[in-house]
Amino acid sequence: MPAVVWLLGFAIFAQGTSELMIAGLLPELAAQLGVSIATGGQLVSVFALGMLIGAPVLVAATLRWPRRSTLLAFLAVFIVAQVAAAVTSSFAVVLASRFVGAFVYAGFWAVAAAVGTAAVGKNQYGKAMAVIAGGLTVATVVGLPAGTYLGTHLGWRAAFWAVAALSTIALVGVAILVPAGRSGPAPLVRAQLRELRAPRLWRSYALTAVSIAALLVSFSYLGAMLIYGTGVVAVFLLAGLQCESRWCRWCCWGTASVRCSACGSGAAVPTSARPWCWCWPSVAPSWCRWAWPRCWAVRR
Repeated sequence: MPAVVWLLGFAIFAQGTSELMIAGLLPELAAQLGVSIATGGQLVSVFALGMLIGAPVLVAATLRWPRRSTLLAFLAVFIVAQVAAAVTSSFAVVLASRFVGAFVYAGFWAVAAAVGTAAVGKNQYGKAMAVIAGGLTVATVVGLPAGTYLGTHLGWRAAFWAVAALSTIALVGVAILVPAGRSGPAPLVRAQLRELRAPRLWRSYALTAVSIAALLVSFSYLGAMLIYGTGVVAVFLLAGLQCESRWCRWCCWGTASVRCSACGSGAAVPTSARPWCWCWPSVAPSWCRWAWPRCWAVRR
């Protein structure tokens, strides 16, 4: 696997740590900024909103930009957002920095996927994406506990400084390893929008939205989800290695089984969150039925 693919996975790990570490920093952060934990929870919501808006907007706006320049710009803005959060005493500034950081993080995801797959052959697309997306999974298992540890012993600002430092390392690596220019002609925005007409794409969006909502609600309340994160690391790697082989069916069912294992957590979370946790059993089989044939479509 080319070094640039591992670098992009590391960059996603660094930025993904910022996405997730709020779960461990929230009580102390809310207390020091003078807001309730419920109000502090908006730091999670605004990050999600930033990613939702940032992905389509930045992909369209930077479609013709050189990919290295685009990644560098996104990382630079992300680093500034982390520093702003680390030095301020205003909850509003931290909230704004979370939105800005998420906005460019979403754009980085899209461009990183394109750069990573361009760096490998067609028969290795799945492996490359497993490494890149695995950065977020490692952030769940390693970044979140590490950020919580720093926040507990050195204060929550130290966690933001650490993310800024890791992202700076990623920025230097991108400047060195990612080729300048584009590997092919830039696609047209109109052509990209036409792809949104496909009903199966919207089914995918709907299933993904429900699945991720259920995951994050239960993740926000259960420290035991660290065990779940460890299992997902294995699933990601296995799926990446086997997505071109006949074992793809078992990877899909394995992922669905891991997801279903969280359904019993509904009794442990607040009443308002239980419907999301308990939706796992119905979502996972549907997701599996949808994903298996499309796994072969990606392979071809």
